[in-house]
Formats: sequence, structure tokens, C-alpha cells
Amino acid sequence: MDQDIVEQIQTKIAFLERANSDLSDVVFRQQLEIKALAARIKQVADRVESAPSEERQRAPEDERPPHY
Repeated sequence: MDQDIVEQIQTKIAFLERANSDLSDVVFRQQLEIKALAARIKQVADRVESAPSEERQRAPEDERPPHY
């Protein structure tokens, strides 16, 4: 093989290895963010579930008229 071709191939391999490493870092950071967001969603869901239900009985004087 010609030395120039070998050098081009080595350059492309080095570029692809760098791109692969960069993408791996991005995926890792995204996974951390997904885990943090999932934990936050769980916290919010737990708060919603533990909130008092609005289905309790209201006194007629507490009810709004339908036109409000």
C-alpha cells in the first residue's frame, strides 16, 4: 500500500475513535439526566398521590354557581 493511503486510513480511524468517544460521553451524560428526571417525576407523582382529594363533600355554600 502507498504510504499516503495508509496515513489517510489512520487519520480516519483516529477521527472515528474520537467521534465514538465523544458520543459515548454524550450518552453517559444523557443517561444521568434521564435518571435525575425520572427521580423527579417519581417525587412529583408521589406528591400528587398523597395530596388530599378534591372529591370530598363540599357544603352547598362553598359551591360556585355554574356561570363562574
